[in-house]
Amino acid sequence: MFTGSLVAMVTPMDSQGKVDRVSLKKLVEYHITSGSSAIISVGTTGESATLDHDEHIDVIKQTLEYADGRIDIIAGTGANATKEAIALTNKVENIGVVGCLTVVPYYNKPTQEGMYQHFKAIAENSSLPQILYNVPGRTGSDLKPETVGRLSKIKNIIALKDATGDLTRVYKTRQLVGKDFKLLSGDDITFLDFMILGGDGVISVTANVAAKEMATICQLAENQQFSEARVLNNSLIALHKNLFIEPNPIPVKWACARLGLIKDNAIRLPMTPLTEDAIPEMEFALKNAKLL
Repeated sequence: MFTGSLVAMVTPMDSQGKVDRVSLKKLVEYHITSGSSAIISVGTTGESATLDHDEHIDVIKQTLEYADGRIDIIAGTGANATKEAIALTNKVENIGVVGCLTVVPYYNKPTQEGMYQHFKAIAENSSLPQILYNVPGRTGSDLKPETVGRLSKIKNIIALKDATGDLTRVYKTRQLVGKDFKLLSGDDITFLDFMILGGDGVISVTANVAAKEMATICQLAENQQFSEARVLNNSLIALHKNLFIEPNPIPVKWACARLGLIKDNAIRLPMTPLTEDAIPEMEFALKNAKLL
């Protein structure tokens, strides 16, 4: 559990902005058949910021229903208010998820002690395994390895999703957290090197559209077949890059729709659909990955 290719799954919506249950079911089946290790439901890629709490929990429950025990489901329950994050975590406590992914509080820029107390409070109010999520490019705050080390001593804080892209952190963090704590990349373009340096897997945006390929690369890396993993990953480099040509999840929802994985690339304001200028770049990346 908590290793390999875990997908940060999009939340499909129709043209009216409502959750598209048919496409959601289709996505779940896609990840089961493609070998993804787990689905993160309503993480930040799943537009947690623009779903209200009832919708948020409902999508997680739907995902669990469609998965029917065939793939692990991890709930995104992060918020920039500790009380809100605890409330979301409590709502998924006994519904069947195997853990929670909780992002560093955004905008309010807490200190390292503030982040420590935030995650500690969430963990102490839940029995579920907790995955910390550090993405300073989106939150404005950086959870330092030393703070992760402190948090790893809390029994149900069991993993870190590191989206910094800073590969020097892998060894440093590992020394502070021990061998059983899971280190997961949150940066697709560097994830293979992250694993080669001792990481356990990736929570991936790319896996939304290249699930089988990402799962295979992770398996090869776990088996220390790094040359073979590199060859396959090289075919995805343009995709890793271009899925962030505009703010996530704009490009990946377009790509999912282009490949027929979801019906519509609808996205909620303040996010807007992929611009016309970016479409050729996305077409190139999908073709280069042999997905088109």
